[in-house]
Amino acid sequence: MAKLLVDNDKYAEPNTSVVVDAYHAAIHDLIRRKLDDVGGDWASFVFDKSYDLVTAAEFAAIEKRLLATGHRFDWSAMISVRERPEAYKPATGLGEDIKTFSFEHPDAVVAPADENGREQRGIGDNVVKLSTNLVGIARYIRSSDRVLDLLTSGVPADTVAVIDDSGGTLTAPILEQFKGVICAGGTVRSHLGILTREYGIPCLMNAKISGIREGDRVEIESTAAAKTAEAYQTGVEMTARIWRLAK
Repeated sequence: MAKLLVDNDKYAEPNTSVVVDAYHAAIHDLIRRKLDDVGGDWASFVFDKSYDLVTAAEFAAIEKRLLATGHRFDWSAMISVRERPEAYKPATGLGEDIKTFSFEHPDAVVAPADENGREQRGIGDNVVKLSTNLVGIARYIRSSDRVLDLLTSGVPADTVAVIDDSGGTLTAPILEQFKGVICAGGTVRSHLGILTREYGIPCLMNAKISGIREGDRVEIESTAAAKTAEAYQTGVEMTARIWRLAK
């Protein structure tokens, strides 16, 4: 019974990584053993017994074995790298001085300047396809202190907010004042993606960028096709480009 319940992949998509497969297999094995030990039905286990029988320490042990192989997790919010550098791929741009802020994502797609002088400095998932690209000024918003400061002093014109968190809660008080958003986490269905769609603000989610500093003039390829749910499920790449422009 446990094997059937855990292994049923009717609603699951196949993984594209052997690391993901191994990680999931370890978790499946843990749950199988716990369910087999106590018996009973799946519903009573999930909603009652699992809270006591499956511990955080056991999940931490699985993660520890994975990290021991040399694997490091991709990061979205830089707070993850700051708090657990041993578990995430390295990143720079973690200084406290806002002038040095950057996302230096190891998987960012960059390219030399094109015929229009635009240097590609990354990619992201476009929330809504528009008729024109967006041009604005990159400003990093990573803390409640920065949000409070902008609430007091006002959000500068043409701000393209560069944000760690896909939740949208941090920037909600000033979100509608942004000209555009570049978010390092989430998908087009994340809270922030939904909010920017409703406000009509161009937005790229799951962005991987490098070499964009506070105050840089940037262009977002908001004319790119919006990423679909099917693309996420099947692993199809549908990315929009991010360029740094000459000032």
